[in-house]
Amino acid sequence: MNNKVLTVSPSPHVYENTTVRKLMYGVVIALLPTLAWSVMTFGIGAIIVTLVSVVSCILFEYLIQKFLLKRQPTISDGSALVTGLLLAFNVPANLPVGIIIIGALVSIGIGKMSFGGLGTNPFNPALVGRVFLLISFPAQMTSWPIPKGFNTGYVDAQTGATPLGLLQEKGEATVSQVMESAPSYSDLFYGQMSGSLGEMAGFVLIIGLIILLYLRIISWHIPVSIILSTGIFTGILWLADPTQYADPLFHILTGGLLLGAIFMATDYVSSPMVPKAMWIYGVGIGLLTVIIRVFGSYPEGVSFAILVMNAFVPLLNRYIKPRRFGEEVQDGQ
Repeated sequence: MNNKVLTVSPSPHVYENTTVRKLMYGVVIALLPTLAWSVMTFGIGAIIVTLVSVVSCILFEYLIQKFLLKRQPTISDGSALVTGLLLAFNVPANLPVGIIIIGALVSIGIGKMSFGGLGTNPFNPALVGRVFLLISFPAQMTSWPIPKGFNTGYVDAQTGATPLGLLQEKGEATVSQVMESAPSYSDLFYGQMSGSLGEMAGFVLIIGLIILLYLRIISWHIPVSIILSTGIFTGILWLADPTQYADPLFHILTGGLLLGAIFMATDYVSSPMVPKAMWIYGVGIGLLTVIIRVFGSYPEGVSFAILVMNAFVPLLNRYIKPRRFGEEVQDGQ
């Protein structure tokens, strides 16, 4: 009698002819418009930061799998490449090479491999690296180059405050007074502002969202719930006191909200699996983002909000499940 072995693997569970490799390289394709625009906006700095981040993430994943975990490296699946790109998109274009390498090591070594590798990490690896760098190197991580195209320098680039930074430092001034020196909505949409590589141009991030939806790599629930809830919560504050709180569109186009909603919060492993849980997850991210931005001392907030909600994903997946096929429906349910 033949012994049959049932192999149970961690998420993501993939059906049909879709593979992890296809999904990861689909995400890379969706990130290319943002990468191209960041190079046009920040010049050589964007190229250096992205190359160092990607190469470091791939190299660390190979070394850890090969020599520490003693198993066949899986760098060809594209997951380390995606982590490298997302880490680069979450840091300034003038970040020193040594700090980028540290961030890559933390992202892969702590955020991913310490939990067993792809499919077992509870938190988004790139955000783990980004938050670690923010806490460890706050000065370098909040030094934002002013975009001047290919003329933008690297380490010696002229720096300036982000739009949310200007709002955070407004003091006794009203929001309308701050807006006079802040980038216009057109500048926010086309990326003519200081910020990290991947947060500054709304229109290329939206192009990436369209690509992801077209390729059926993600569903619309998480990005829409994050953007919608952020708009609603900031809209309530704005209507209550427009002299102290910025309008919803300003919050949506700044601080990496679109980058986080489209590419970071939708990570397969660290996000919920069913639509109802996705809505709760997305609304939680939006609410936490607004609380941190408006009432906290840190002007951004998206990264922290996603990591906090990542921790709730196992509970959401456990208690919010689709009705099983053939399950009996009781009266009143």
